[in-house]
Amino acid sequence: MGERHRAVEFGPREVEVERRGDGAVLVRSRSALGHYPVKLTDRLIEAAQRYPDRVFLAVREREEGWRRLTYAQALADVRCIAAALLDRGLSAERPLVILSAGSIEHALLALAAMHVGIPFAPVSPAYSLAAEDLARLRHVLALMTPGLVFAQHGVTFERALLRAVDPDAEIVVAQAPVAGRATTAFAELLCERNLSEVEAASARVHGETVAKVLFTSGSTGVPKGVINTERMLCCNQQMFCEALPLVAAEPPVLVDWLPWHHTSGGNQILGLTLYHAGTLYIDAGRPLPEQIGATVRNLREIPPTLYFTVPRGYAELIPHLKSDRTFRERFFSRVRMFYYSGAPLADAVVAELDEIAAATCGERIPMICGYGATETAPFALCANWNAERSGLAGLPVPGVELKLVPHGGKLEARIRGPNVTPGYWREEVRTRAAFDAEGFLSTGDALSWVDPADHVRGLAFDGRLAEDFKLSTGTWVGTTALRARLLAEAHPVVQDVVIAGEGRDEVGALVFADVAACRALGATDAEAVRARLQGALDRLAALSTGSSTYIARALLMEEPPSLAAGELTDKGSINQRAVVARRAALVEELYREPPSAHVCRARRRP
Repeated sequence: MGERHRAVEFGPREVEVERRGDGAVLVRSRSALGHYPVKLTDRLIEAAQRYPDRVFLAVREREEGWRRLTYAQALADVRCIAAALLDRGLSAERPLVILSAGSIEHALLALAAMHVGIPFAPVSPAYSLAAEDLARLRHVLALMTPGLVFAQHGVTFERALLRAVDPDAEIVVAQAPVAGRATTAFAELLCERNLSEVEAASARVHGETVAKVLFTSGSTGVPKGVINTERMLCCNQQMFCEALPLVAAEPPVLVDWLPWHHTSGGNQILGLTLYHAGTLYIDAGRPLPEQIGATVRNLREIPPTLYFTVPRGYAELIPHLKSDRTFRERFFSRVRMFYYSGAPLADAVVAELDEIAAATCGERIPMICGYGATETAPFALCANWNAERSGLAGLPVPGVELKLVPHGGKLEARIRGPNVTPGYWREEVRTRAAFDAEGFLSTGDALSWVDPADHVRGLAFDGRLAEDFKLSTGTWVGTTALRARLLAEAHPVVQDVVIAGEGRDEVGALVFADVAACRALGATDAEAVRARLQGALDRLAALSTGSSTYIARALLMEEPPSLAAGELTDKGSINQRAVVARRAALVEELYREPPSAHVCRARRRP
């Protein structure tokens, strides 16, 4: 496509590369990291002084429209709530736990706790609402020992609050108090108080103070609490704006759904808004066919300056952009950058977005991605250039050191820098196991050079080492690459793919169809979708060089991936191991001989 990209400023991408005798490769930016504040709420104080009437947060309240909170009001509320938390004796021994999704009250509580050095843990609402046994929630609460637990709507979280929360912990709700349990109204925390202790406590907060604890999904075991310090949160925002200066060119206006108990939503998005005195419109939509309508409605009203979502989020927007000229004109009117994370983005989706943008505003929107983890707050690497392919990890940003360590024919990524966690909350064994002898965090992810002879082209994500497996022949299977190939070949009828076949003779796949895309193409029955899947398998087989480079058999799933069963994360990403474990009977059907009529077999030419 010949249309130029919208002009934006990118940061430096020059790196130093050091090859060591043990086979490891060290990569670091040639640029030094600039100054950043001691704690994140220093930016709240600054914004309230300079832009008191600017909107900080907004949330849609049913049909009444947007409820908005200014910076001046946010700071006043944070100070009052901080006093209330100190009055209750909250501390690192009795921290704050938040059970519900992003909201104005959630943000105020979180910022108040951080302002005076009280750790808090935002917990996935699915632990309270979707899980039958509440086991993960109980594990988190036992590990945190909270003095106060908050839920936006008491009745919605009533089962979890009554069955899992210790009687000694205070329960605070913004709406609908819980029957049968003493409950404090959020409004009580806003009563006028003596703020002298707030300022004294805030002055004691330093870079190593624990700001929050983010729990990983626990897909391969019980969730672990990743410690996030004030230093991590602040330096990570500075890293982001040095890699992408465009985010600081004007106060960002964001419309965002990403969950706050994940590092992308709770650190990157909320932190970015505050760091640059921007405005965040909290989006209640999700990148699912039945919920994307809420996101589209919000984006029609509020055109963002930057847009962040997962790959599926862009795919779900495309039909609405194509069918509604007013929407696409609003959406592209001032957006300067798209950013994705969480999973590889199909090149076909990028091409469609480019085509729509070019037809609407005469230029493409830069599509940026990066690489990081909950343990890196999350920003660590960034592909801060107009790349002509997706799936990149980029290069280390200022302040980050990357070590690439040979591992089974791949290169494991290990990271060191001020954005890296000191460890896991109250789990010394896991903490020690996470770092190597030089203090680098072992990510368990593999990266590969796009062009080993030209480092400036960056690194690409090369899969989770724990998800790769061997066939019966001893040949390694790179699940990430195979999944991406099938998604590209079967676009748009396939929504997601889970690769199977550990210890088998051939690679197999469990395939989830994109129902909306199939309907739009007229593929309204399973046979029509299966025919398209068959063609994709055959094309991959024709290009293969061996048993590990194509998918020999595939089975179309009737049931979509389940969030409650852990097959799907809150961000919409597939959990490969959870799907394979839960659908073990279907994996057996996939490999049964003779194959059932439901299994597609790739046809290879002799």
